[in-house]
Amino acid sequence: MKKFLIIQTASIGDVILATPVAEKIHRAFPDAAIDMLVKKGNETLFHRHPFIREVIAWNKNDHKYPNFIRIIQKVRKNHYDSVINIQRFASSGIITVLSGAGKTTGFRKNPLSFLFTKRAEHTIGDGLHETLRNLRLTADIPGDDLPRPVLYPSETDFTGIRKYQDSAYYTISPTSIWFTKQYPMEKWIDFLGRIDKNSRVYFLGSRQDKDICNEIIERSGHSLSTNLAGELSFLESAALMKGAKMNYTNDSAPMHLSSSVNAPVTVIFCSTVPAFGFGPLSDDSFIAETTEHLDCRPCGLHGYRECPEKHFKCALTISTDQLVSRL
Repeated sequence: MKKFLIIQTASIGDVILATPVAEKIHRAFPDAAIDMLVKKGNETLFHRHPFIREVIAWNKNDHKYPNFIRIIQKVRKNHYDSVINIQRFASSGIITVLSGAGKTTGFRKNPLSFLFTKRAEHTIGDGLHETLRNLRLTADIPGDDLPRPVLYPSETDFTGIRKYQDSAYYTISPTSIWFTKQYPMEKWIDFLGRIDKNSRVYFLGSRQDKDICNEIIERSGHSLSTNLAGELSFLESAALMKGAKMNYTNDSAPMHLSSSVNAPVTVIFCSTVPAFGFGPLSDDSFIAETTEHLDCRPCGLHGYRECPEKHFKCALTISTDQLVSRL
């Protein structure tokens, strides 16, 4: 096996959770070429990566299907020996089947899996973390399964955030694309107001999160808080998290960024539950969640735009004391 392609075209967090597969292949075949196929926008996760040779980015937002055809052509031209498809949608199955690779591996849930040369089970809530479910696809590759995801911020990334590290600090990543996975703003305001006024706090997120972060900071009155939403790359954010006293996130991509650099993290689970297998993997990690028994929780795997029961108790009943205890 000389050339491998790993396919994961889902969200940022899913791509991060695919990295143990690349790590295992590299340990077993240190001279092999390992490429990644991801959704456009996620390729920067592998900028200056020490052993990922090429990152192929599929632009799904602009001319999706013409780009899909070009991706298939690119994959076929690269003549991979092995394609490992972590994504479970038909589009990735088509790429896998048409890749021309002698060995194709994926999950049975993929509609095209009957055409793969090897298949594995993927069951949410089976007691395994998602990284271990992904590593089932490498069962015939020699070596131990190391489940923690790994990203490699470069010296340039660490240099870029050094100006923020003149004193001890915390980071807060307060948003999620799903409303029911996001700790409510009033709760974040309460928590920030309970952080020592002399402690520095950095807010992280995308450019779209900037206004929310500003409002939390302004309403809390915490003068040493700085809004870095939209200012840092993924790898710069990971580098900043690595040096933090504590990182606070929802069940969302920043949690996986923390795990990827083994940074201390406190994760808030609202409508989702750790039993799904997507929790934090840092050595110093803690899960904050409601202590009330709610028949409606979990209400879904990904969350919703609003609480289906209209009360959002899974979030509103999480005590801020759980977060404060981790300061």
